[in-house]
Formats: sequence, structure tokens, C-alpha cells
Amino acid sequence: MSGLAGLRPRRLLLDALAVLVPVVVVLLAQNGSTWALVTGLIASAGLLLRHWSPRLALVLCLPGLAGGLGWAAAFVALFRLGQARSQSWWLVGWVSLAAITALLPVLIWQSLPLNDLALTLTFVLIAAGSPAVIGTLIATRAQLTTSMRRLQDATEAELSAKVETARAEERARIAREIHDAVGHHVTLIAVEAAAMAANSAEPDVRDSAIRVRGLAKEALGEMRSTLGLASEERDSAGARAIPELVARAQRSGVRVVLSDECSEAVQLSSGVSRAVYRVVQEALTNVSKHAPGAEVMVELTGSDDRLQVVVRNGAPTLDLRAVPVGDAADVGRGGSGLAGLSERVRMLGGTLEAAPAAEGFELRAELPLSQL
Repeated sequence: MSGLAGLRPRRLLLDALAVLVPVVVVLLAQNGSTWALVTGLIASAGLLLRHWSPRLALVLCLPGLAGGLGWAAAFVALFRLGQARSQSWWLVGWVSLAAITALLPVLIWQSLPLNDLALTLTFVLIAAGSPAVIGTLIATRAQLTTSMRRLQDATEAELSAKVETARAEERARIAREIHDAVGHHVTLIAVEAAAMAANSAEPDVRDSAIRVRGLAKEALGEMRSTLGLASEERDSAGARAIPELVARAQRSGVRVVLSDECSEAVQLSSGVSRAVYRVVQEALTNVSKHAPGAEVMVELTGSDDRLQVVVRNGAPTLDLRAVPVGDAADVGRGGSGLAGLSERVRMLGGTLEAAPAAEGFELRAELPLSQL
């Protein structure tokens, strides 16, 4: 902004000098002709129109060229005309018109030898053509600079697109590898768990096998959804699946109460919906592992632009060593811990806070609905 602020006063100063200098030249000229003085001042005043109509400004300079005091103004007008019509053959015609107008009084009132006439004609053509050529060169340079800048931007955009395409192809390859390798083993786990449940005579073993099979199927579904191999309708890791998640935790012995005031009332994007689900899942997993027997309260509230998820638990009432590993795992696998969950929420424009509460622990997440 400081560069632009400095450029504008400089531009105004140059515009003012482009008009004032020809006026001073006319006033200081030692010429007693009133016609030359008046036409020279008219030519200088006509420069005020050069940005709006360069041709009109040059036309107003023609009488001054004939009178002999319009050259300074004509230089400015021809320079501006070269800038405005740098790619037009009409520029040659305007330069020729200016030269002929300046040379015509000499041809009428003076009789020059052929050599002097050729020299005068050459001088007039150079004098009239030089400012126009300079203006044309400056305009062409500006056009080339703009073209080079656009070409550079297009090249950078093309390179960026190629990089993104390569990344997408690599992600797709990795997704296929993960699906083929991990999916195969998870499917075998589900099959083995189903076989164990069918063949075992002990109720506890059979129930554990059924839970393992359910978790394996859920893991397979979430993996397919994460890798983009399942439709959004089949995605079970969303805000609308939180009641089922809470019910599963309750069946595992977690004392949890759900208060949902907004997940059904607002339309959530898939990213925010999955983030809400992951927050509740991670919190319940941590409670089952680190605070067994504690009472848990899950609250989902919303305002005009914010979605708030709060999971608050009390102090544990059971000994950690007395909790079966399978019961803790049955609540949910969580993600990559609170650090990964915080990064997921932050990428969506939200915040995640985890801190000790009164005789327990509290996990609080906020997501902006306005950015969904």
C-alpha cells in the first residue's frame, strides 16, 4: 500500500509537468506573433485531454505546430498517442500529419534548396516520430510485462495442478493397498470371531466373540469410508450414529447419558459430522480405559454459528485391574489420541480443550457451523 501511495503523487506531478512545461516554453519564446502565442497556449491546454482522447489532444496541437510554438505540446501528445495506439497503423498517419502541418508553413513562405528541404523534412519526421516511437516502446514493454506475469502465473498453476494430481494418484494407490491388505485381515478376524461364537459353549466367550466380530465389521466399514471406497450414506461414523455409540458403551457397562439438542436439527457436513463422532468416541474410550465405573455426560448443543460437544466424566469407581480388556475395547477404538483429534478439529476451524474437571475430566470441542 505504501508503494501505491507514493506512486500516485508522482503520477500527478508528472501529469502537471507535462502541461506546465509546454506553457512555460510558449511564454518564454521570443516571438512577436500573436497567432503563434495563442495557438501554442491552446495546444498546451489541449494536453489536459490527452488521457481521455489522445487524437483530440494532437488535433489541438496542429495549429501550434503551424505557428511554430506547439512543438513542446506536440511531443507530449504524440508520446501519449504512441502509448494508446501502439499496435495501430493509424499512428503512422498521425505522425505524418503532424510533420506535414509543421513543414507546410516553411514550404509556403520560404523557398529552400533541395538539400535544405530534405534536411528539414528529415528533422521534422524525426522530431514528430521520436515521441510516438518512445510511447509505443513503453506501451509494448508494459504489455510484455503483463503477458510474462500471466504466463508465470499460468505455469505455476499448471505445476501446482500436476503436483496435486500426483498426490491424488499416490493417495489412491495407498488407499488401494491398505484396503487390499488390511481389509483382508480384518475380514478374516470377523470370520474367525463368528466361527468362535458359533462353536463356543461358554456364554462369555460367545459374547466376546460377537463383540469382536462387530468391531471388525465396523473397522472395515470405517476404513472403506476413510479411503473413499464407501458412499456417504453408508458411513456409520457420523453425528447421527452417536446414539448407537452411546448405547454400545452402555451395554459394555459404561454409565453414560446423552443429551443431544442439535445433531438432528442442523445439517452437518461429512467432515464435521465425523469429527463430532470421533470426539465422543475418543472420550468414551478414554473413560473406559482410565476412569472405569465413572459417570459420563455427553452434551451436544448448538447456537447460530457454533456446535459444541462436551463429554464430562466423574471420578472412577472401579479398579483399573478389575476391568476386562475386551470391555474397554468394545466402547470404541478412538483415533490417534487427543493430539490427532485436536488436529482434525482445528483443520475444520474449531477448537478442542481437554482438562481436569471437578473430580473428573472434561473434553470440550467447538466447531463453526458457518464454515460448513
